[in-house]
Amino acid sequence: MTGAAFFVLLVIGVPIGIVLSLAAVVFILWTGNGLLLNSYGLQMFSALNNFGLLAIPLFILIGELMNGAGITQRLVRLAATFIGAVRGGLAYINLIANMMVASILGSATAQIAMMSQVMVPEMEKEGYKREFATAVTAFGGLLGPIIPPSIVFVVYAVLAQVAVRDMLVAGILPGLILTALFIGTIAFLGIWHSYPRGQKVTWPDRWVAVRKALPMLSIPAVIIGTIMGGFGSPTEAAALGALCAALLGFITRTLKLSDLPKILLRTGINSALVLFLVAAAGVFSWVLVFGQVPQAAAAWIETVATSPAGFMLLVLVMLLLVGTVIDGIPGLIMVVPILLPIATEVYGIHPVHFGVVVSINLILGLLSPPVGIGLYVAASVARVSPLKVFRVAVPFFIVTCCVLVLLALVPSISLFFLEL
Repeated sequence: MTGAAFFVLLVIGVPIGIVLSLAAVVFILWTGNGLLLNSYGLQMFSALNNFGLLAIPLFILIGELMNGAGITQRLVRLAATFIGAVRGGLAYINLIANMMVASILGSATAQIAMMSQVMVPEMEKEGYKREFATAVTAFGGLLGPIIPPSIVFVVYAVLAQVAVRDMLVAGILPGLILTALFIGTIAFLGIWHSYPRGQKVTWPDRWVAVRKALPMLSIPAVIIGTIMGGFGSPTEAAALGALCAALLGFITRTLKLSDLPKILLRTGINSALVLFLVAAAGVFSWVLVFGQVPQAAAAWIETVATSPAGFMLLVLVMLLLVGTVIDGIPGLIMVVPILLPIATEVYGIHPVHFGVVVSINLILGLLSPPVGIGLYVAASVARVSPLKVFRVAVPFFIVTCCVLVLLALVPSISLFFLEL
């Protein structure tokens, strides 16, 4: 009954947070347990009663301040200084700029929308097809929730009750590997399709770009340095990052006091959307445990997967299907309460390793048909067909799938910095 209500509400287009909340109510009414209904509000509150969740609105605030202060454009110009007159130069600039922005923003959808506005018109002017420019920008945005800070990793850490710092640190090496393979993909496509060469950059021009963008790099340096150095929690690091972004905006006079009300309003709205999802997930997970759904799922999976590697490969296939129809964070909220106990208790998989694989797998769904919210955002901003974008992006999709398989089978990649 609960499953039927869940899928009906999802199919008719009800927002996922409301779907989770109503599905929990349906389960409670169906079981006739009045005590559960009395505890409904308390369970939603308990899901939000976590200090780590404060990092989410702070990371969102950093992104809004960064966008309002024009930091993105400076980072793009900085990326251009590292690329000479190589074939496909602007595509490399797009990807490197995405990596730099990812180390500040932490949200795939916001990053894809922002970078599509900046990079797609520039690449088209230089002779790249609009679909290719959009595909590079969209998959560059995939790095946002992997390279710290990452809202998706924060949500997983809260759901799995693991240290937020451990999750953020675990995303560094996978993010760098994915970036390197994307660069290799662009190099191959650049030779195959004879993409235009980048412009030569003189050393004086490089120095000017570095000098203008160097202060902006203090934001990721403060965030990652605070977390990696153990000087503060991810929440405290996010607060310092937001302070740095605001100060840089005011010092460079690209941010005005009159801009702050709009920035804070957008931050509040976006934070409320994410946190409501977390609250709804809390009560939904609660009724799943009461209904012994994880136990039933574990019994079935044990008959299919006989080893940790088999289980992880099965999860990859299942979550790729889930990710194509449900956004990253809602998908995470739905599957973690069911799959995490199986992964840790039955197969002995490290929760951080499992979290990295699951998070990246679901994020890939942002760029996969039929829903692919990130794909539609990029295509909408670039005014091009989402199907054409995905067709061009297939090499990047295949590379990401290969990285996922590698991460699933080799836990030490995700746990590398944690084991030092």
